[in-house]
Amino acid sequence: MADSTDLVRRSTVVLVPDARRVVARLFLPGQEILGQGISRAEAIIDRVLALTDADMLAGLASVRRRFGDRHRDIDATFATHAALVEHLLPRRGTLTPARRQLIGAYFTQEYAVEAAALFNPSIVAHPDQSGLAAGELRFVMSVRALGEGHLSSIEFRTGTVAQHDSVRLDKPSSFLDTGRVAASAAGNYTVNFPADRPLSERVLFPESPDESRGIEDARLTRFTEADGTVTYYGTYTAFDGAHIAPRLLRTNDFGTFVSIRLAGSGAEDKGMALFPRRVDDRYLMLSRWDRENISVVSSSDTRVWRAPVTVYRPTQPWELIQLGNCGPPIETPDGWLVLTHGVGPMRTYGIGAILLDLDDPTRLIGALREPLLTPNEDERDGYVPNVVYSCGALVHRNTLVLPYGCGDSAIRFAFVDLSALRRQLIA
Repeated sequence: MADSTDLVRRSTVVLVPDARRVVARLFLPGQEILGQGISRAEAIIDRVLALTDADMLAGLASVRRRFGDRHRDIDATFATHAALVEHLLPRRGTLTPARRQLIGAYFTQEYAVEAAALFNPSIVAHPDQSGLAAGELRFVMSVRALGEGHLSSIEFRTGTVAQHDSVRLDKPSSFLDTGRVAASAAGNYTVNFPADRPLSERVLFPESPDESRGIEDARLTRFTEADGTVTYYGTYTAFDGAHIAPRLLRTNDFGTFVSIRLAGSGAEDKGMALFPRRVDDRYLMLSRWDRENISVVSSSDTRVWRAPVTVYRPTQPWELIQLGNCGPPIETPDGWLVLTHGVGPMRTYGIGAILLDLDDPTRLIGALREPLLTPNEDERDGYVPNVVYSCGALVHRNTLVLPYGCGDSAIRFAFVDLSALRRQLIA
């Protein structure tokens, strides 16, 4: 296979995982029952209570010294986790604040959210475009972070697309925050982050039972209503270790996120991607509900998705094993541009493109015969070899800005001549 090299230009920017980016999570040592009928948690609490005051204070000082600069407020975390095991604390006497803090420390662990990999990005225009030079565009990029136990979460990065195919990534915060979670009905929930925290500090960690083994491959969409109102949506895959479930994020400011589980015959399998506006007053979504083909499904409320119509099937040699989208459709004068991913011999991935009719997105206008992008020699090795994959691109000044994961390990950027791509798709 050969890339459409006349269309694609690769950037030298590479985003790699950083094992130093950690969150402080509740740690519950296995709650197995010991021979004497006491759980491990209760035994640990008893051991902390048995420490002398001097040993207790020395232990707390050591923990604060070693971990205080890795988290915004480690004492607040200890207090929160101590409160979560409050029901296990003995009712005799009153614990000193210091001993309660140390108990909280024993029930806290660091989790390196991207220690294993950082990949499968999606990109949208940032809500704030102030203070930029002429010809620049600020963006928000979601990334899939992979940590211990193959557990995926969603992180964010920001940066700027400048002239001459250049990308500047903002330095991410050294802290991470999983926000405040409020559950609602049917496994839906809301996550709130402090407004004064940078976006790169916010991480969406698995929260509902259907996400217990990870949340994967967010596809961000900047959705515009007829009145100009903008909402950011993100479709992603929830995994509980045995089953997958498509879910939808909604946010106006990347500070408050609402997550709902999708339903209906069209909401099956992975890789759903929302169109950026309504068509004939209906929400439309790309779907691979049958695990084989790219289809278009519709909804009146963004929750229940029905009436799948197949628009593209695996046809080219490089996509015969698997076919899916690489992000939400992009509106162009010629039609809806859909980036695709295909899998061919030796489980090699490629990124291609198809074009759908603007007024009737179930009608296929054209498809590339060869992939836009396949792994080059610098990209083929990684956590999963021979993979290039994206969850969404954006258009800036007639250039398609395409972030992509390579080897399921790191993130790179490519630039595609949009006019030339459109000509190939309508030829």
